[in-house]
Amino acid sequence: MEVRVRQQGGDASLLRRLNSAAVLRILRESEVATLSELARAARVSRPTAEVIVEDLLAEGWAEECGEEQGDRQRGRPARRFRFRAAAGHVVGVGVGASRLRAMVTDLNGVVVAAHRVPHHPSTPAADRLDAIAGLVGAVVAEAGLTVPEVAAVGVGTTGTVDGSGRVVKSVALAGWTGLDLRGELSRRISAPVLVENDMRLAVLAEHWRGQARGRQDVVYLFTGSRLGLGLLIGGRPHRGAHAASGEIGRQSGDHWRAYRHMSEYAISVEPGEMRSQREAAEFAIERARAGDAQAGRAVRDFARHLGEGLVTVVNPLDPEMVVIGGSLAKAGDLLIEPIRELFSEACICPPVVVASGLGGECIALGAVRLALDHADRLLFTQAS
Repeated sequence: MEVRVRQQGGDASLLRRLNSAAVLRILRESEVATLSELARAARVSRPTAEVIVEDLLAEGWAEECGEEQGDRQRGRPARRFRFRAAAGHVVGVGVGASRLRAMVTDLNGVVVAAHRVPHHPSTPAADRLDAIAGLVGAVVAEAGLTVPEVAAVGVGTTGTVDGSGRVVKSVALAGWTGLDLRGELSRRISAPVLVENDMRLAVLAEHWRGQARGRQDVVYLFTGSRLGLGLLIGGRPHRGAHAASGEIGRQSGDHWRAYRHMSEYAISVEPGEMRSQREAAEFAIERARAGDAQAGRAVRDFARHLGEGLVTVVNPLDPEMVVIGGSLAKAGDLLIEPIRELFSEACICPPVVVASGLGGECIALGAVRLALDHADRLLFTQAS
């Protein structure tokens, strides 16, 4: 069932639509509710609430769930209802430098299908677009749905992304700069498509399901094959005047060239082994955990160097929390403790520093949240 069916016909009164949306929103935000509870919360009469709930049951947006004693006179059990999250689904897609990830969730964000495929950054843009559309079709089919049935498809991609879903600049993916990504995917995917920068979606995912729940001002640092920043200000991902918020770019100092500590260590230990930055970092972290003192120093220098870069962001922004995410977040305190120490020395108000627990799914998960927000706007739209 599509979310768009909530938009009722023009013959329904505005008051009826407002009351119906109010009841549905209360159900959406509650685990369960009785008719009397819905009536009180929506400020409508009990008979009005009953008529609305019957309509929602018929449309598939609500379901009845068991009974509890109370509510009605003479000891009759009260009917209890909840929002039916399976009435709609969304898709979240993460487009990285080396792989594509996608997941389907219901309207409560419960994952019902997930899939990922490798891809190469030099793949022609048209082939990558087709691969994304193919992945969406495959994961939706795995969930037992068709693409037109989903309420929205959120897509997070590396690169600077403007408000229209156009990739302003990308240094990681061939043919991505200047691409109208939302437009191109909309021609290939028969559902509403939304596109956003991957780091903004990563920090959105942390705020929704990760370490930043309940926080309003957060700096997110992605560590993996590259470094990236996401900023949460006032509880919302910050875009910036040119959609480039969080882009590290070129620095006048040496703040963000931290990987060299790991690469130099890996080369000194195994000079004949060619490793990427991420592979060298993972190698050094593994050796440090095994007790290699030289590896431990390399990891600590790496973390301190990251901290020096973060200080240039943390002091002027004054966030509550810094989240270290990406594939290297699994290093845990090997990365976190040196950054905490540096913050205690260099920050006016040192923020909490934590490692993300979302792993490689953070961008696709943030894309799900983006799609869910779109679905909610449709669900509660009152204009017909």
